Amino acid sequence: MAAVRLCALVLSCLCVSGCATTQPVPAFDRGHLAEPGMAWEPDTRSAKLRGHVHTSKEASSGAAGAAGGGCGCN
Repeated sequence: MAAVRLCALVLSCLCVSGCATTQPVPAFDRGHLAEPGMAWEPDTRSAKLRGHVHTSKEASSGAAGAAGGGCGCN
């Protein structure tokens, strides 16, 4: 039984080691992912402004990293 477990462990380690990558993906391979249409927010300026207004109106600091009071002037 121990031999079967050892064999299964060695086999699973070999399979998992084949999933690891050591080199970064070249730019020409990720070309379509770098296009503006693939972004989470297509318009980054509007997203930043919306986040700033939300944090200043809510008077809390979120992931945007800003804290405000309510007037939106900071």
